[in-house]
Amino acid sequence: MNAATAGLVAGMALGFAVDVVAVRAGRPAAAWRRHLTGELGTRPVDDVWMLTGAAVATAVGLWLIVLALTPGLRHQLPLRTPTPGVRACLDRDGAADLLRDAAMQVPGVSTARIRVRRHRVKARATSDSATSSRSRTTSLPSSRRSATGSPSPALPTSPYGCGDAPTERHPPAPEPTS
Repeated sequence: MNAATAGLVAGMALGFAVDVVAVRAGRPAAAWRRHLTGELGTRPVDDVWMLTGAAVATAVGLWLIVLALTPGLRHQLPLRTPTPGVRACLDRDGAADLLRDAAMQVPGVSTARIRVRRHRVKARATSDSATSSRSRTTSLPSSRRSATGSPSPALPTSPYGCGDAPTERHPPAPEPTS
């Protein structure tokens, strides 16, 4: 139903745009536009059809303003569910906390910063050799290998997995300077 509505609206917009381009090119306007402008030019403002059209235009405008001002579900991470028709989601801050906790379990990691976006997870983990006793026993390359594979299992798994799973990005952290 949504695709049909979107197709109908897109088709109407395309038809109107083609007519506007044709008028700009010097051709006469379409018959429906000539008829509509004639009716709008001859009817009084207090006519029932004029008031109805104004009310509909006002309602559509107010609805578009409300939709523009509502936050929507962008802060939610959709999950797959085994039952069709049932929706589940995870707060992005909660997903970041899960991934941060999983990254902190990796030996050699002292701090981790995680950002969960709509299509990407950015993970940045650092090792502070002066304050971390775990990093003295683990080499930096092995910690990076462990951290690269670590956060994925922290997100919900079967039967509830990420619906549109974000890709992971692990930028190399700068080496601590001493």
